[in-house]
Amino acid sequence: MLPVIILFAKAPVSGRVKTRLQPPLNSQQASSLHIAFVHDLIARLQSAGFALELHTDTGTDVWRDTGVTARLQHEGDLGLKMFHALDDALRRGVPRAMIVGTDAPTIPVEYLEALLASAADVALGPAEDGGYYAISARRVQLEMFGGVTWSASDALQRTIAACAACGLTTEVGPEWWDVDDPVDLERLMRIRDLPPHAAEWRSSNWSD
Repeated sequence: MLPVIILFAKAPVSGRVKTRLQPPLNSQQASSLHIAFVHDLIARLQSAGFALELHTDTGTDVWRDTGVTARLQHEGDLGLKMFHALDDALRRGVPRAMIVGTDAPTIPVEYLEALLASAADVALGPAEDGGYYAISARRVQLEMFGGVTWSASDALQRTIAACAACGLTTEVGPEWWDVDDPVDLERLMRIRDLPPHAAEWRSSNWSD
């Protein structure tokens, strides 16, 4: 079986997604930007030939036309959600499972390939803000996210420490950046060749 990539996304409920971008965006613009990010990531990962699933926090039909297998995330905090998603995939027999967040629509595909090729139990893709854009695993433990404060600047380091405490080996891959706040959004909007859905969003919602 092929490794599987699991996209973790919130259902695009206005006022509940990309809230740190409000302002300068209104809630509808933030929601439509989130929808665009997920569409772009799905298209790029499908084109690269990955086995792909989309896991959302609540049910939604927004991305149904992509043909990607959709599942609901496990209940609990982000750590529990990620543990169960990885564990369930590995129990289905895949050699490696990887969760990718949807806040980095420009992530190079080769960065994700590097995480999937790691020989470590757990490989993490570090984000510039101290978190991580992806986590790949061939073995998991329930406490591998113990003590991690999500969205904190030390989330990556705390995850590495928690994995080590569980006896899991780790590797850190190449760094990239998330779109979390207005400064990140302006950085994204300055990119000449945006992914197509993000580019379409920019043409309708952004002015320099």
